[in-house]
Amino acid sequence: MILKGPDPQFPYLDETIRYRFPDPLEADGDIVAVGGNLSPGILLSAYEQGIFPWYNEEDPVLWQSPDPRFIIFPHTLHVSKTMQKVLRRGDFTITFNMDFDGVIRGCAEAIRPGQGGTWISDDIIAAYLELYRLGYAISAESRRGGELVGGCYGLLLGKVFCGESMFSKVPNASKAAFLTLAQHLFSELGIQFIDCQVPTDHLRNFGGGELSRAEFLRLLKNNL
Repeated sequence: MILKGPDPQFPYLDETIRYRFPDPLEADGDIVAVGGNLSPGILLSAYEQGIFPWYNEEDPVLWQSPDPRFIIFPHTLHVSKTMQKVLRRGDFTITFNMDFDGVIRGCAEAIRPGQGGTWISDDIIAAYLELYRLGYAISAESRRGGELVGGCYGLLLGKVFCGESMFSKVPNASKAAFLTLAQHLFSELGIQFIDCQVPTDHLRNFGGGELSRAEFLRLLKNNL
């Protein structure tokens, strides 16, 4: 029988322990491994090896490493004229790490065309909240009138930001959060690139582009 979600029998690894996944370059397709759990040591090991969990609730944990990979460099980041006006006017109040819980739950509840549900399950929420508590996960929040109306979250590892998801309750809210965070990461923290995992229209408009999996893994290794 195939287990759904994390395997309760798999050992829990804290943030100090690392696990060696199969080499993504030897994978037949995007899925590198199946099973395991979402404990901090497993998740951090995965991201450091260019792998992340992405699966439906009825599936076991699927560990993915897409080929090609979608990333944004500091020199490719693009802020459209529309978004320049939005940011300049201060249409939203942008904060960092003030409501990670609200952001990840907002991402889980977001309705996305073409998707029957969300991959951000209760197990995923609990796992990334723990990474936030440990200082690895970060969020950016967009507020209007004090209400959380958009945001994004991901993991910060070395000189790499691994973007996970974003949501918006009003137009441009998630874009404002992401672009403000990206500018902060690049200009203030010296981040070398943002791993967007897979392409979306928003990310293409932000200046994202594709790298082969081999190129991505070399770049990742050099910036952790």
